[in-house]
Amino acid sequence: MVATVLCGGLLLAGTLYGQDDDFPFGPFRMYSTGPDPNGDARDTRVEGTDDQGRTVPITEGNSGIRRAEIEGQQQAYVDTPSRLAEVAAAYQEHSPAAAPLRSVRIVIRWHGIEEARPTGTFRDQVIAEWTRP
Repeated sequence: MVATVLCGGLLLAGTLYGQDDDFPFGPFRMYSTGPDPNGDARDTRVEGTDDQGRTVPITEGNSGIRRAEIEGQQQAYVDTPSRLAEVAAAYQEHSPAAAPLRSVRIVIRWHGIEEARPTGTFRDQVIAEWTRP
């Protein structure tokens, strides 16, 4: 009985005053909040341009780098775009038969949302770009 009351008290305190770091006794904000029903939805991708001018999607399969790793360090790439040279090197290492990349960029595609429904519109925003010297 004491353990139940103690856990209940911790859950209540965590709900009212806690942060993600207090999980499981604090809210896990990813599930406890919702997006703006009229706000654009973001979709981050990494792409390169090869020496022939073709756009190449950079994926875990052809670079060994997960999208979550890029998103987790996104601000570092924005602050120092030259770090994207490492992504180009990883791509070349994992795809040796492919043409070398001339540039790599992080692009956010903002999908239009109105009343919690997609509008079918989007706009792309390049937030970091590296070009081979």
